Amino acid sequence: MPIPPIAVAAAQKGWNWQWRQLMSGLAPADQNGNYQRPSSQHQKAQVPKAHEVANRSKENRPYLIIGRSCPWAHRTWLVYQLRCLHNNLNLIIAKVDKKAGRWKIDPAFLGCDSLLGLYQKCGEPPSHRATVPTLLDPSPASNTKPQLLGNESAQLIEVLNKWPAKSNALDLAPKHLQKEIDTWQNILQTSVNDGVYRCGFARTQSAYNKASNELFKALETVELSLSKTGPWLCGDQLTLADVRLFPTLIRWEMVYEPFFGCSQEPLWSFSNLWKWRQRFLSLPKVLETCDSAAWRNDYFGALFPLRPSGIIPAGPNLVKMVNAIAPKQ
Repeated sequence: MPIPPIAVAAAQKGWNWQWRQLMSGLAPADQNGNYQRPSSQHQKAQVPKAHEVANRSKENRPYLIIGRSCPWAHRTWLVYQLRCLHNNLNLIIAKVDKKAGRWKIDPAFLGCDSLLGLYQKCGEPPSHRATVPTLLDPSPASNTKPQLLGNESAQLIEVLNKWPAKSNALDLAPKHLQKEIDTWQNILQTSVNDGVYRCGFARTQSAYNKASNELFKALETVELSLSKTGPWLCGDQLTLADVRLFPTLIRWEMVYEPFFGCSQEPLWSFSNLWKWRQRFLSLPKVLETCDSAAWRNDYFGALFPLRPSGIIPAGPNLVKMVNAIAPKQ
């Protein structure tokens, strides 16, 4: 028996209202439906002196807490890997607790089985979002409580680039390229890194159109630059600019194109960007930071308002996909 049109219209209106209520908690937006990312509360992490880290036992050294699916945490993990910081900085990989809507820590750390509990143990107010990445000192000299040092990824990768390391560790932000790195940060942060979320979390068609157009215009800017000054964004040297872009682009076909509607153009149509992604993935220790199954599971399975069914689609083999030859246009 066909469903009466009036019933279909009522169902659509009712679901749209419920969707907006759910989205208001998941992804705040302005009155025009444009997604607005909440700001981080801790943006002043500092680089410790080398001897202060070296003189501590391993378990008392600072910890970087990340989540595999989070692109903001991924960029800090990349700096950790590329600069081989494992001797001076501990790593904890938190997991998504879909039912509770939070990050869980297993096994428990400092008696806490969730990131929220860890924030509370540090004395953070309830209003502060417990999010990854988080840089934490388990035993600061001036405090009996563990201390949250920072949780803003753009700032943390700068701190980690200066973190005590071996003498031959990469410098991903040399002084002579700092101006270029900052320029790329201004382009990428809003239009690309956050741009994919502005597409996926848009409340209105006009908000989506605006975000999508800005996203692909920024990709065109990157494509043009790589064609002139590659192989990296700042020329011959790998920098933090590349680190900031990679976590977004490596998730493209797995999450952002099918789930967030970043589909105005296929990524392979940007031939230089496609080769740049292949080049970055081939860097030592980068592939082990990429878990496409975790990305699909956490995005499709946890973002209920965007996919109420909870069905997690199959995805292509990450290495084969990235290393494929882009089709000729």
